[in-house]
Amino acid sequence: MIIGVPKEIKNNENRVALTPAGAKELVKRGHIVYIQHTAGDGSGFSDDEYVSAGAQILPTIEDTYAIAEMIMKVKEPIEPEYGLIKEDQLLFTYFHFASHEPLTKAMIDSKSVCLAYETVEAPDRSLPLLVPMSEVAGRMSVQKGANYLEKPLKGRGILLGGVPGVLPAKVLILGGGVVGTQAAWMAAGLGADVTIMDVSLPRMRYLEDVMPANVNTMMSNEYNIRDMIKDADLIIGAVLIPGAKAPHLITRDMLKDMKPGTVLVDVAVDQGGCIETCKPTTHENPTFIIDDVVHYCVANMPGAVPYTSTLALTNATLPYAIQLADKGWKQACNDNENLKPGLNIIQGEIVYKAVADAFDLPFALVDKYLMDLD
Repeated sequence: MIIGVPKEIKNNENRVALTPAGAKELVKRGHIVYIQHTAGDGSGFSDDEYVSAGAQILPTIEDTYAIAEMIMKVKEPIEPEYGLIKEDQLLFTYFHFASHEPLTKAMIDSKSVCLAYETVEAPDRSLPLLVPMSEVAGRMSVQKGANYLEKPLKGRGILLGGVPGVLPAKVLILGGGVVGTQAAWMAAGLGADVTIMDVSLPRMRYLEDVMPANVNTMMSNEYNIRDMIKDADLIIGAVLIPGAKAPHLITRDMLKDMKPGTVLVDVAVDQGGCIETCKPTTHENPTFIIDDVVHYCVANMPGAVPYTSTLALTNATLPYAIQLADKGWKQACNDNENLKPGLNIIQGEIVYKAVADAFDLPFALVDKYLMDLD
């Protein structure tokens, strides 16, 4: 198979979809790998490293899309890329369709095959290609939140861990999944007073067992959230419904109950956000303020640490990319039940129900495509 890796063009997105080591593994299996010139520079991988691994370098993004049967990316295509995508071309990347109708309609019109990292799902309901970036984003949410609590950045002027004789900051985490768990570990390690809210009692029992003493759990419901936000210094939104839009757990009217300088970090913003007032921001302009509350809503947080993120992402995606390249997408998805739910749009039809429901668009069963094996 011919695989193309374009340079990411989203604002301050420095990750790349494939490391030189990953390229070498695909080339060893007889596949042709094309890397756009300087695609790896932001992550610390030079063109020469890719060439040494057996990949070939193409000068432009147009050349990369034009030649490839499978495009491997990190972030969803943005508008300048829509016209480059070919019919029947396989795109393997993060899409987060449910929060972006123009992207959804553009991919329908392209008649390409869209296989989303974030909905590849294991039998235990875990999301193996979302986990590594969720781990990075969860840890970064605390790092960024602690930074924006500083007074020059319009925060409350609180040190997350406090000092002897001064109480630490109160951190409220909405969601006890991968993001929430990683955020809690980081915040607890810095000495904060941490509360994780979730709707699953089994999950909270697990967290009570593994978390340090300065982490508490609490049932997530509107009454409890409204009560907890009054004293919270840093609130982290870490809610995920696979493939669907995140629910708004913090609404516009709740901001008035927060202390001036409270910091909100919405890690779910690329799925629509679980904080109503959050809208996607960029690393260039990461925050905005509403009612004296600081909102940090960068949709590609791991892009700020691209070396770590690229290695973590390739570790997870490469086994699946190899299967797709070796077998073609139909056979690979038919053989691997994990890959099958990753299919979101196929040749103009939405085959992932949560995406169709988000925009009230027609839905087709994915099996009709997988039964028709070439």
